[in-house]
Amino acid sequence: MSIDDDVALLERVPTLRLLGTAALRMLAIGSEQRDFSPGDYLFNAGDNADAGYIVQRGSFRVEDGGAEVVAGPGALIGELALIVAMKRPSSAVALEHSSVIRVARSLFQRVLESDPAAARRLRDELATRTSQLASDILMAGAKLNI
Repeated sequence: MSIDDDVALLERVPTLRLLGTAALRMLAIGSEQRDFSPGDYLFNAGDNADAGYIVQRGSFRVEDGGAEVVAGPGALIGELALIVAMKRPSSAVALEHSSVIRVARSLFQRVLESDPAAARRLRDELATRTSQLASDILMAGAKLNI
């Protein structure tokens, strides 16, 4: 894939779209593509999380204990790892021949430092999501106490 193809793929990811085309181009240039065969692990629960992955083609099963989600093209796997150092809470395994764009946290942070407006847009989105999640938790708790 070309850099322009990678930028187009990154623009499909809602969180990354907020950064704008210039920031996405820097991410596309600095990231790397990785290919996986069926059954290959993208990462395992407990691994150090130092990158997020955007699925280019194929699909991955992301398993967290009993819950699982299938992530296909355009999905961002490991989003939180772009922002904070942590251990992976889940595992991700390729369901078919697949490829991803690996965005290292260090690259993501450099892009945000070089584009303060993009960083503010991302901060505002994360604040909105956190507020909505807190509200959802309170509402669910209230329903359980009925």
